[in-house]
Amino acid sequence: MMNKTWSRAVLATGTSVVLVFAVMAWNPSEGYQLATASTDYRQLDKFAQVMDAVKKSYVREVTDEELIDGALSGMMSNLDPHSTYLDKEMFKQMQVDTSGEFGGLGIEISASEGGIKIVTPIEDTPADKAGVQAGDLIVKINDELAKDMSLPEAVKKMRGKPGTGIDLTVFREGEKKPLVIHIVRDVIHVKSVKSGWVAPGYVWLRVTQFQENSTKELTKQVEALKQDGKIMGAVLDLRNNPGGLLDQAVGISDLFLSDGGIVSTKSRVGENLDFNASKGDILNGLPLVVLINNGSASASEIVSGALQDNKRALLMGTKSFGKGSVQRVIPMPDGTAFKLTTSLYYTPSGRSIQATGIEPDVPVEWVKIEPVKQEADALKGISERDLKGHLENGNGKVVSKVKEGSAEAGLVTEDMQQRLGRDNQLQRALDVLKAMHVFSKR
Repeated sequence: MMNKTWSRAVLATGTSVVLVFAVMAWNPSEGYQLATASTDYRQLDKFAQVMDAVKKSYVREVTDEELIDGALSGMMSNLDPHSTYLDKEMFKQMQVDTSGEFGGLGIEISASEGGIKIVTPIEDTPADKAGVQAGDLIVKINDELAKDMSLPEAVKKMRGKPGTGIDLTVFREGEKKPLVIHIVRDVIHVKSVKSGWVAPGYVWLRVTQFQENSTKELTKQVEALKQDGKIMGAVLDLRNNPGGLLDQAVGISDLFLSDGGIVSTKSRVGENLDFNASKGDILNGLPLVVLINNGSASASEIVSGALQDNKRALLMGTKSFGKGSVQRVIPMPDGTAFKLTTSLYYTPSGRSIQATGIEPDVPVEWVKIEPVKQEADALKGISERDLKGHLENGNGKVVSKVKEGSAEAGLVTEDMQQRLGRDNQLQRALDVLKAMHVFSKR
């Protein structure tokens, strides 16, 4: 009998060096019965004949386990980019990865023609710091061609002992020649939720992955921000978030919704599921902007779609990745497992975003902002109050500047000021939030 503890619905993008899976009990016995009833045993006999010939005549000796593992890997990878066979090592690593601490590069990958596609680098990981970008196509791992590798093989080669290096040769849109990126492996600690004040009255809520405690952690951080000052609006940043646990995607969506649907799944075999919001909005209806980009996939698209369809948030950025399928991870008695695409998910309005992605309400392309060196006070700007002998305003009020770091300036850290200075999408989101707040008061 299958162990239901590790029967899982997967809402992450393909196989990767950052494997994130969602726990959901599922009884696949019905599907297996249907499959068994329709099995053509002549095909199985053909498989046995080929296997026997390989064992007898192949240039080197191979074991039954090698042949069966290879056959299963080929069978699963031939279905779609997200179905895959997990050998014992990969399945064991998968069970560790959901804790948010693992070794590797810090990238999410999927199968692609001509190589291995990088869905997104995870923030603050070796790959991110080395300059890897969403959409890069890996054509070589060290000196080996990626197009000749299965996803599990690519993952194995990219994983390794912390402190060791690896070279990825990638094709990047807009570049005339391949780029060679050197990355040093490390033990990766993923902090799935970050937050802070992006401006007085406005907060930044960043979810990098949907891990086991992401909903609780986001709730905790929002409540802490409320204690620091009055919140007038929030940016929910889901850029380069490859997905994760289904229940956490539903939970975080529910934080900002008081009613309405969140997501539904439909499959050929098995139960169709519907998830709906419960009462209570952690921001009490305050303006909300969601940032997405091409690296926002799967569970991130569930949250984005739910908030967009329920008209709870304004989506800004660029079109999301477009993974609208759900996978089940099914363990086998020998310690291996397989990940199988079993259903598609739909946003509350009934749309599937499979291979199409979610379009932002306000498109904002990423622009790299270079710092401009200036002479001191050269572009500071002069106003009436700077002129000698200027008249008082007649209102009986003293005109003064807000001192940086004071209570009036909010709790914006220097790191956040630097982030805002180099992130044009976050700048635009903040501008829109302020406008939404102004018009909500009229």
